[in-house]
Amino acid sequence: MENAHVLLAFPFAVVIFVLSWRALNWAWLKPRKLEKCLRQQGFKGNSYRFLLGDLRELNKALREAKSKPPLNNLSDDIASRIVPYFIHSIQQYGKNCFIWLGPKPMVFITDPELIKEVFTKHTVYQKPGLNGLTKLLAEGLDVIEEDKWNKHRKIINPAFHVEKLKHMLPAFYTSCAEMLGKWEKIVAEEECSEIDVWPHLQQLTCDAISRTAFGSNYQEGRKIFELQIELAGHVIETSRSLYIPGWRFIPTKKNRRMMEIDRQVQASIGDIIEKRVKAMEAGEATKDDLLGILLDSNFKEIEQHGNNDFGMTTKEVVEECKVFYFAGQETSAVLLVWTMVLLSRHQEWQTLAREEVLQLFGKDKPNLEGLNRMKIVTMILNEAMRLYPPVPVLTRRTNEETKLGNVLLPSGVLISIPIILLHHNEELWGNDAKEFKPERFSEGVAKVSNGQLTFLPFGGGPRICIGLNFAMLECKMALAMILQRFTFDLSPSFTHSPITVFTIHPQYGAPLLFHNL
Repeated sequence: MENAHVLLAFPFAVVIFVLSWRALNWAWLKPRKLEKCLRQQGFKGNSYRFLLGDLRELNKALREAKSKPPLNNLSDDIASRIVPYFIHSIQQYGKNCFIWLGPKPMVFITDPELIKEVFTKHTVYQKPGLNGLTKLLAEGLDVIEEDKWNKHRKIINPAFHVEKLKHMLPAFYTSCAEMLGKWEKIVAEEECSEIDVWPHLQQLTCDAISRTAFGSNYQEGRKIFELQIELAGHVIETSRSLYIPGWRFIPTKKNRRMMEIDRQVQASIGDIIEKRVKAMEAGEATKDDLLGILLDSNFKEIEQHGNNDFGMTTKEVVEECKVFYFAGQETSAVLLVWTMVLLSRHQEWQTLAREEVLQLFGKDKPNLEGLNRMKIVTMILNEAMRLYPPVPVLTRRTNEETKLGNVLLPSGVLISIPIILLHHNEELWGNDAKEFKPERFSEGVAKVSNGQLTFLPFGGGPRICIGLNFAMLECKMALAMILQRFTFDLSPSFTHSPITVFTIHPQYGAPLLFHNL
């Protein structure tokens, strides 16, 4: 009997030993080894502190930035509010520095040539991936890698082809018309009316992505989006604390709610997909919304190779729809709100933009040809994205030991590309880098960036955001329709206080004063 107990205890002891060794390696041995490698390569930063690293200081800097008084003189020099700890670290240790996100070191890359290398070699410098909780938000094209990414990109690409996007214009127009109808009722009551445009623009881009993704099912799509927004709030909070593997299985109140939202979203999108697949199998024509184009492309890929492995599973289609929702809505809403704030402050550019819109369309419905010919509006949008990049920081991780420039980075190191610091760099953009000057884009992006990767609102390289043209077309349509109907400027109640959520949000909304044109 005693021997039997020994035999049973031995494998249990082995399991405990293996798990303990892995935990020790993850929390202490590997971080210390990575720190030694980085210091040998000339990088500087705080010494590693067990488990937390610099997370406490990073979160403190973000809280302090959020609680700061509004920016004086409506300054566009916002980086100290958006990436305060990054700036502190660079000032303390120089450009070649690193910080600790828990047990993971993250180095900063701001040299355009090195950034180009990181984006070009996307199989070496990969997306950092998602942990067990954050992957609930969306596990699609924006985070998957290698063969799976190649397959998904090939299947999804037709949905964002310019020829397909023209079919999205009616959905953009309908969503904009609904929003502007509400504004016209408000403005009709008084000669000058205040409207906080931020929630309206969020609703606009939610409706637009719902219509373009699911066509006639956009009302159901709106419910999905509301759930995604709630989930995003939980994900943001989780991402700013130390993630312990397996923590998602602990039935805390937050974990249970996140799991419940995920189940509801998965079920709702799954039902929409199932109905659409049955309709297509019954011979109904493919709809020109994103889901219809995606499913059609997926079927063709499977038929071409005669193997389901070459297509996407229903679960994978669901995940890509979740990406459509969150990335598509968030980017457009943020770009529109900061563009309207900037045009409110710079009335001369608002006038020039309106003159261009009226010359191209008059009071008629904007069309694709005219939207593509809008030069001044495009310059304004580009400058808005330069000053207020929708995603202020991009992150990659080394998949293997690799040489980047003159340094050798070990596998497992995070690489931060602080887009906002790059966009505001006076060495790259001139002494007026932190000022609103749309004329810098008068000859296009390629000319102003001089062939370098210095303008990255949608990322760069092979993994540049697939929704770039979609977002730009949607924003051009919205701006054209607003400029056709109203003049607008800042309300006295406007408070300039940008903060980081996933993207750069106006902390206290964006109240503007509207006049009928």
